[in-house]
Amino acid sequence: MIVLGIESSCDETGLALYDSHNGLIGHIVSSQHNIHAKYGGVVPELASRDHVLKLIPLLDTLLKRENIKLQDIDLIAFTNGPGLLGPLLIGASFAKSLAWSLGIKAIEIDHLEAHIFSAMISNTQLKPPFLSLLVSGGHTLLSVIKDNSNYKILGKSLDDSAGEVFDKVARQLGLSYPGGPKISMHAEKTQSSKFSFPRPMINSDCFNFSFSGLKTHVGLEIKKQKLSPKLVSEISFEFENAILDVLISKTLSAAQKYEIDNIVIVGGVSANKKLRKRFQKEKGSRNIFFPDISFSTDNGAMIAFMGYLKSSDSIENSLEIKPSPVSRLI
Repeated sequence: MIVLGIESSCDETGLALYDSHNGLIGHIVSSQHNIHAKYGGVVPELASRDHVLKLIPLLDTLLKRENIKLQDIDLIAFTNGPGLLGPLLIGASFAKSLAWSLGIKAIEIDHLEAHIFSAMISNTQLKPPFLSLLVSGGHTLLSVIKDNSNYKILGKSLDDSAGEVFDKVARQLGLSYPGGPKISMHAEKTQSSKFSFPRPMINSDCFNFSFSGLKTHVGLEIKKQKLSPKLVSEISFEFENAILDVLISKTLSAAQKYEIDNIVIVGGVSANKKLRKRFQKEKGSRNIFFPDISFSTDNGAMIAFMGYLKSSDSIENSLEIKPSPVSRLI
């Protein structure tokens, strides 16, 4: 069975082909970062228009590159939420129309759920149960994954997500969008900082996250400073460490409490090099799994793979389009 995955929840247009016997056939992603950079964040209308322009050319390129015909596709999986409503509508309309024309079914995929299982694409030995930390621009979510459809949510963002705070602090520092990689780049230029920022809820007796106060604290500190390259590096260094301290501490504490050996770190922020190094260094006897860097940010491969995992579910073959900006997981 060959599954076509379509991702269009925000500012990446991603398509992929997954074979139930041979694994990932190929994937392709078009990023809109250059479109949105001058605005400091994603403009939903511009994102929607670019998805319209890119979906068909990307599909043609992917099929030709992998020597696959449209008629070889057995199932289409597409992101139905959470995300920006306009981009979700574009992807859902494309997926359902294509499925109808081919006489096959289209299955709705939860974007967060696809991220959670994305590490299994390249780590083929990984199977539930495992502990999942999903950390991205829209969500910070800590969960116990019991099997492909049975989850226990331990904690989530009470306000801003970690990735969102990276972008907002970067903007206050005069850095371009997306902010996470820019902050990491500047943080690498120093090994110390004169600043000391709070680690929100790091000692709380729950596994929820709150980064809005940290964002405000750093923003007020930035306003006091006459920014120089050295100060930008020092602020970036301490801010990044504050975020990582909270993420790592809560994740490892949850693994200890629930006696889970396998930990999976996914989502856009999981591409952070220091996050990866520190988790591997501080994991103790536990096993840490990350998706490939190309599968950390939004992509069609995780959607196709999740479609494969859910292909045995009962699928309603309806032309009705009803994207959800909110995840069913939270």
